[in-house]
Amino acid sequence: METVLVAGGAGFIGSHLCKRLLRDGHRVICVDNLLTGAEKNIEELKSNSSFSFLKSDVIAPLAITTPITAIFHLASPASPNHHSKISYHSLPMETMMVNSTGTLELLKLAEKNKAKFLFASTSEIYGDPLVHPQSEEYRGNVSTIGPRSIYDEAKRFGETLVAYFWREKGVDARIARIFNTYGPNMHKDDLRMIAQFIMQALKNEPITIFGDGKQTRSLCYVDDMVDGLVKLMFTPGTAKEVVNLGNPQEYTVLEYAEMTKKLTHSQSEIVFSENLPQDDPKQRRPDIMKAHTLLSWSPSITLEEGLEKLINYFKPLM
Repeated sequence: METVLVAGGAGFIGSHLCKRLLRDGHRVICVDNLLTGAEKNIEELKSNSSFSFLKSDVIAPLAITTPITAIFHLASPASPNHHSKISYHSLPMETMMVNSTGTLELLKLAEKNKAKFLFASTSEIYGDPLVHPQSEEYRGNVSTIGPRSIYDEAKRFGETLVAYFWREKGVDARIARIFNTYGPNMHKDDLRMIAQFIMQALKNEPITIFGDGKQTRSLCYVDDMVDGLVKLMFTPGTAKEVVNLGNPQEYTVLEYAEMTKKLTHSQSEIVFSENLPQDDPKQRRPDIMKAHTLLSWSPSITLEEGLEKLINYFKPLM
């Protein structure tokens, strides 16, 4: 039985990943400082003898002596919303450090253990893209000093560190560029678009769209995302690969608002705000041909099915 370390394992995607790895027969060490993660996300896993939780910050060397065969690095704030306490705008230094120093420490651990390594990067490295859809070859349109740079550039530097370790240190590493993901264990107050729309709709409050609603997004359900991450880590021949993971089905923000209102049977009014965040991308859709070819992976859960699951998760949390 292999031992897998999941950094950020009590977070949104990380908690689902821990559950999947246990189901696949791995021992799992979940590491999280609970800055944006939540212990309730992994509560059901604690009774499993193959699961252990270490509350720790990955920017310092981890006190782990167990031999590790694979490391998933998902430790980072991910929400961009300026008004959320768990967003990377509220935690700027923590975001920059976990994706730089934290990535370095975890890569050293992977080198020491001769372990496979996966860095959870982001579609944000493409910035406000001038190419659509975005393939792995696209180098992005990103500001190094803009308000989103604390996350975008930290992830870009994290990728540079990973590439250095696979090139110079021989670490069996790969990079996943994760596009917008949704599902249970999202924070109801993290104010990302779909979570905010659902909570507003359930409360029959105005559903607020920033801008004219014509900007597009592509959302991937978390179970599909986790399946992609597992395949990218364990499929032979994936070392040194950079792979987009996301759902290529693209809708406008207004269409997401309308679908949310319909599925929640809400009486909410859809309203528009001119306060569009600076550097907010106008289009975001992954080219997943590489994931399909290399991993035989593509999303299978429909948007309506996924939204129903998230709505049912949020209902008791109101």
